[in-house]
Amino acid sequence: MDLSIVVPIYNEEENIPHLHERVTAAMAGAGIDYELILVDDGSSDGSFACLREIAEGDPRVKVIRFRRNFGQTAAMAAGFDAATGRVVVPMDGDLQNDPADIPMLLAKIDEGYDVVSGWRKDRQDTFINRRLPSILANGLISRMTGVHLHDYGCTLKAYRREVLDGVNLYGEMHRFVPALASQVGARVTELPVRHHPRLHGTSKYGISRTTRVVLDLMTVKFLLSYSTKPIQLFGKWGIYTIIAGIATGSLTLWMKFFEGMSMNRNPLLIVTAFLLFGGVQLIALGLLGEVNARTYHESQGKPIYVVREKINLDEG
Repeated sequence: MDLSIVVPIYNEEENIPHLHERVTAAMAGAGIDYELILVDDGSSDGSFACLREIAEGDPRVKVIRFRRNFGQTAAMAAGFDAATGRVVVPMDGDLQNDPADIPMLLAKIDEGYDVVSGWRKDRQDTFINRRLPSILANGLISRMTGVHLHDYGCTLKAYRREVLDGVNLYGEMHRFVPALASQVGARVTELPVRHHPRLHGTSKYGISRTTRVVLDLMTVKFLLSYSTKPIQLFGKWGIYTIIAGIATGSLTLWMKFFEGMSMNRNPLLIVTAFLLFGGVQLIALGLLGEVNARTYHESQGKPIYVVREKINLDEG
């Protein structure tokens, strides 16, 4: 199998038939052997009935249905787990991504890149609540991860199969896969792709996701820099805090013996106590982090989604 196309679906009943038509036309024109994996993320409309009908008429279409809504990242993870192609391409199910761009991404993969990220250069979304937060977030993510992309939020990307092996997705982590892949030496590049306005349904994204993305960015930064050595982060700041506590404690003693100021009337004594206790706690947190890091790396496999049923897929 050359290609696995993974599409999370959540209440996209009107878009699904058009999506299938566009993917079929784009892949037929490019002569690519592919599978289309559609993951129903607990839709409450008629999406699954539509998916079932399409899958029954096209064996290249494979459907996974969740028991409830687990979120886009979990749906994408389920699709990645089921994918058998040498290249995996996720895309949105709202028709804003264009399947006709997929051959261009594959051509870039064939040049030797491991990850090709789409860049919605002419994005068809509102500026204030969609594009502006995205611009700020992309700049922050690029700066903190060291992988500079214009559009981390674009779902349309191409990954070599081996890049996704061992990548566990949680929260909103799907957008950070290029940064996580670069950690293990993957070659990452970016290509402008088309972006269409939404014609049917309503967007499931909003400015409220910004806080979740920022929190997940902190997690990614930690994973990139300190996942195997948390003591280097917490221990370092613990030592700095203890040194500051010793300094304020020394100043407190100086003021008592040379300036005649009573220690119990000196607020620096309380600051000293907080700094010393805080420093010890940070070092202890780093040591606990070391234990947890080993547990994390040695015992994984807990799923982040529960599948209700599968179509055209093995049940194992």
